[in-house]
Parts: sequence; structure tokens; C-alpha cells
Amino acid sequence: MTFQSRSAGTRALCELAPIIPVLVVHDVAHAVPLAEALVRGGLPVLEVTLRTPAALDVIAAMATVKGGHVGAGTLITPADVAAAKVAGATFGVSPGATDTLLDACEAADLPILPGAASASEAMRLLERGYDMLKFFPAEASGGVDAIKGIGGPLPQISFCPTGGINPKNAPKYLALSNVVCAGGSWVAPNDLVNAGKWDAIEELARQASGLSR
Repeated sequence: MTFQSRSAGTRALCELAPIIPVLVVHDVAHAVPLAEALVRGGLPVLEVTLRTPAALDVIAAMATVKGGHVGAGTLITPADVAAAKVAGATFGVSPGATDTLLDACEAADLPILPGAASASEAMRLLERGYDMLKFFPAEASGGVDAIKGIGGPLPQISFCPTGGINPKNAPKYLALSNVVCAGGSWVAPNDLVNAGKWDAIEELARQASGLSR
């Protein structure tokens, strides 16, 4: 039986830049200038977490930014999937994965980067056709050594580690053969966002986009 990947869309996005900004945005007024700064800095793939009341409006606003690919993070329920799709999200990210969530994403034709933190979880997702996964929470789940260890018996699976990733440890993750990119929030710190310092965020993005893979 030939393996058919359900991860082609998310893999293509993960290959666009070494870092995917993980964004928690509270004010929709920040959405467009923040997305523009990140895209200018070389980070076109943006994950907006559904952790704030403004998140869906932020996704809708960021979806208008040329050159950007905006996804919804923290998808947990089918209702989250439906709302993200309506808002204009072009992909989704989840901290873990359930059949109910995967069914909803597949029915909505929303590419999903599902989370896994163990070999068993990764194998279960691979069995369903997903070979591009989010490794979460990365640092708390064993970090670089854990992903390297999983890569031995499961070389066909690639990861986007997220959770505790920073400029100092990101290169160690990106050096692994089974890591395509990493997710990080440091490129858009709250103090710079709240102060509207878009040039500073653009520079952080440019530094992150220059990390080698």
C-alpha cells in the first residue's frame, strides 16, 4: 500500500522559513503592522494562537497582508477549526491530536500541523497520513535529544519543535535532519508589539530568518 501524505501543505509552509512566529495578539489594531513587519523580515508563515478574544479578528486582518500565510494555533475542537477557516486561516496548528480534530480539519480542507510529544503519538499520526508534525512542548519533552532519538526509528517523520525555543537553542534544533523549522514567540515580544516598534520586530524576524537549517 502506497503511503499518501496528508502533510504536503503544511510541509511546504514549514519549508518557507526556519522560524514560524507563534503570536498571542490582544489588539486587532496590531495585526496588520505586526504581520507586515514579520513578512518584511523574512518570516512569511505566521501562527496566531486562539488564546485571546481578538484572535479570530487578528487572523482575518493578517490574512490581507501580501506575502503572508496565516494559520490558527491552539486548535482543539471542530468549532475552532470552523471558526479559523471562516476567519481566513490557511492552515492550523494543534498542541496534540485527536481523531475528532483531525476529522474536522480534513472535512474543512484545512491543512493541519498536529502536535506529538512521543514516538507512539508520532506513529499514530503517521498511520493516519501525517508526516510533518509539531513537537510540543519541545524543551519540556526532552528537547533536541528527544527529537533526535525519535528520528532514528522514524526517519520519515519531520518536526517543527515549539515550546521553549529561543535564539540560543534554535540552531541546535534546526541542525537535526528531521527538523524542518521551529516555532518561537521571541520574534514578537509583547513589549515591542504594545509599543508599536515594528522596525525592531522586523529586525528580530530578519535575524531569525537567517538561522541556518
